[in-house]
Amino acid sequence: MRAVIQENQTLLLGDAALPKAAAGQLLIRVHAAGINRADLAQAAGRYPPPSGDSNILGLEVAGVVEALGEGVAGFAVGDEVLGLVGGGAYAELCLLESALAIKKPANLSFTDAASLPEVWMTAWFNLVEIGKLAAGQRVLIHAGASGVGAASIQLAKYLGAWVATTAGGAKKTEFCRQLGADLVVDYKQQDFAALIKEAGGVDLILDGVGGDYLAKNQACLNTDGQIVLIGLLRGISTEINLGQLLMKRQRLTGSTLRAQPLNVKARLAAALRDKIAPAIAAGQLKVTVDRVFNWQEAAIAHQYIADNQNIGKVLLQVI
Repeated sequence: MRAVIQENQTLLLGDAALPKAAAGQLLIRVHAAGINRADLAQAAGRYPPPSGDSNILGLEVAGVVEALGEGVAGFAVGDEVLGLVGGGAYAELCLLESALAIKKPANLSFTDAASLPEVWMTAWFNLVEIGKLAAGQRVLIHAGASGVGAASIQLAKYLGAWVATTAGGAKKTEFCRQLGADLVVDYKQQDFAALIKEAGGVDLILDGVGGDYLAKNQACLNTDGQIVLIGLLRGISTEINLGQLLMKRQRLTGSTLRAQPLNVKARLAAALRDKIAPAIAAGQLKVTVDRVFNWQEAAIAHQYIADNQNIGKVLLQVI
């Protein structure tokens, strides 16, 4: 089959071995694949796939069932599906665990469908399951114009929270306002910690930035608040104020989705299928696709994200 492969530090279309569906798996003819910063990190050699998963890039897929592994129930050849994979989405064919497969809603295109799994499952996992976010609470979401950020702003508002977010530049801050954020801070021009403290602080922070944001996060986090760290765009090292952590009973939790066991991912897929997809169909939540690249342009698409040009999700059209 054809797939996006890495050669000499760039991404090119090449040949790869055909995958074969094992027990409990679906073989998917890929139509679209989502791009995530995890893909950029893997391409740079910093985020290898879990053992047993494909070395081909791509964590989100939408396409048509080509074949069924032994024991698969509830799906048939020809079904249009979407789902989260451990790798392999940048290819003509991809394996998807049936426990993570969701039948594509008829109102969504393949590219829209491929934009959902990673970002919405990440948002649900970290805001709902780890953060225990409830109506009336206050949350800060960094990188609000990213794919995960856009999903998280919407989900937090949908759950009845007060939402602050950070983004860089007029276009991105306006995008976040349109998603419903109550307070939007342009981190290029403003001190987010000072503005959020002035507004009353927050109970939960979803941080995909890391590095020196930790001190500012601690400063605007309320007593008994929690920081959930999901990314390291500003680096892996910083200082932590242990006195503030102790006296304000703050919690710092690291979180990744890719290495979670199948039962956890299946639970999140069920939330996407049963909670989020119906809300999207009802117009209560919305898909936020920024741009769709042909899969021959995978390297260009990666650079587009690396340069922070995207506002929302970026996709590859495979077929």
